[in-house]
Order: sequence, then C-alpha cells, then structure tokens
Amino acid sequence: MHGINFSVVEAGPFSSLLSTSKEPVPGKYFLKDRLGLTGMEVSVNQLPQGGSIPFYHTHRENEELYLFIGGQGQFQVDGQIFDVKEGTTVRVAPEGERTLRNNGIGDLYFIVIQVQAGSLRQWVETDGVILDKSVTWQE
Repeated sequence: MHGINFSVVEAGPFSSLLSTSKEPVPGKYFLKDRLGLTGMEVSVNQLPQGGSIPFYHTHRENEELYLFIGGQGQFQVDGQIFDVKEGTTVRVAPEGERTLRNNGIGDLYFIVIQVQAGSLRQWVETDGVILDKSVTWQE
C-alpha cells in the first residue's frame, strides 16, 4: 500500500523469513526498494540456529545499527567477540570488520539499519513538529 506520504510492506512474521525471503540470501528481507526509502537501508533478518555470516565485511560509507529482537548469538567487530540477545543493539562504523553467528538455541532475529555515517543533521528534538490538531480514529 502506498500513499503520497507513506508506504506499507508486509514482510510477514520474522519466523517465516527463512522460507519467504530468498534474496540475496534466505532469511534477509531488504526494505529500501520495497518501501521507497531515500535516506537509509533497512533489513529484517532471521538467522537459523547454527547459522552464521560466513565472511567479514565492511562498508565504504554506511554505518550499521543492529537491533536484536529475539534469540541469542555472537557478534564480532575488529576481532572483539561479544554476546547478543533480545534487547542488544550494536552500532558499527563503516570501517569495522564485522560478522555474526547464531550459537544459541532457536533462531536469531534482528533488524539492520544502514545510513551514511555522519549524515544525521537533525533528530526528534530538532526535527519533530507537534501539530496543533486533535487525533481522531475512524471506527
């Protein structure tokens, strides 16, 4: 569904990403093109028990924010290994050499947001505008 000022995509339950998302790898569902995002790339991800990203990677310009919403695993940046689980957030600079694995029981679920490092010029406190308008909902 699309409107003048919004886009909606239904990716389905996180637990079905492995079976419904085949590009570029099973379990990863990119939202940039599907939603028409213009300032970030976002993916929703399901990594099965025992699964891993089998390579290190960096970025040329984008920092990444990983938001873990279920399961357990380990993250590695520049040789430092640490545990991740529901509620863990990890920011990685473009140059950080990163990889991830699911060494827990069950699937690992996470969201990744990529944005150009150093591009944030405003945020909620400086960009948000409260409108003088009552909220209404149609029944």
